[in-house]
Amino acid sequence: MKDDRKSRQATSEVARSGRTWLITGASSGLGYALAQHVLQRGDQCVLTARSKQAMQALAARYPDTARVAELDVTLPEQRSAAVEAAEDQFGSVDVLVNNAGIDFVGAIEEQSEADYRAQFEVNFFAAVEMIRAVLPGMRQRRRGTIINISSMDGIASLPANGFYSASKFALEGLTEALWQEIETIGLRALLIEPGSFRTGIEQRTRVSGDPISAYQATSGAFRTLLGTATPDQFPGDPARAAGAIYEVVVSGTLRHRVVLGSDAQRRIGARLDTLRAEFEAGREMALSTDYPGGGKAIL
Repeated sequence: MKDDRKSRQATSEVARSGRTWLITGASSGLGYALAQHVLQRGDQCVLTARSKQAMQALAARYPDTARVAELDVTLPEQRSAAVEAAEDQFGSVDVLVNNAGIDFVGAIEEQSEADYRAQFEVNFFAAVEMIRAVLPGMRQRRRGTIINISSMDGIASLPANGFYSASKFALEGLTEALWQEIETIGLRALLIEPGSFRTGIEQRTRVSGDPISAYQATSGAFRTLLGTATPDQFPGDPARAAGAIYEVVVSGTLRHRVVLGSDAQRRIGARLDTLRAEFEAGREMALSTDYPGGGKAIL
């Protein structure tokens, strides 16, 4: 069985051209736009999501280079099946895009445990397992790129979005370690940090827990804003974001963080300014806490 699979992979490797992308959450939004762009440019793509229906028409336009796979990223057997499908049909996974994500809003005290744990399962732990599933093949070929879709909220958190932000902060920390581990063997990992894009996320984001009056001015205001949001309040264009991501991958330029959207550029910039000011203000205290005479740090 393993020999047959290796033979199919070898045949696919010879026959195919371009890169093979595996994109999670490809049924809508940025994932769909990226899959469409990849296929238009002549690459292969395995489009995955919990439901195949929304991806079928796009895949039908590219019968030789597209494959649709059902994937609930929280299910181990479906993760393995999606990677195997890509390797069996196209020979490899050259670019993994961890795009699947969910968001619940509410203050930290308000949100239910089931909801905030679900955010970490989808946004962080599932991405970890997808990375671990593709790395053996990438290491063997000494070729591959891992793209983790973070958010401007992965650097600059907001009230009512604490658990979503925390899951993206975790993804940022993981990816920062990952690129240091894999670049020496010819692989790449990078973070995409989008702002507010017209992906329909305002319709998919749900409120968690019952409102607490004490948080009316913070999480309450965020809930109200989300409930009245219209597409015009989301400046980002998913098609242009897809083009930017594709360009970063094919250019071969070593990028670690890619900020997309004017609001992301503004919010992340403001957060970095604040962080730098707080860092400098605490310099003397930081230095005062070493042993007298100091010592040599291990890192």
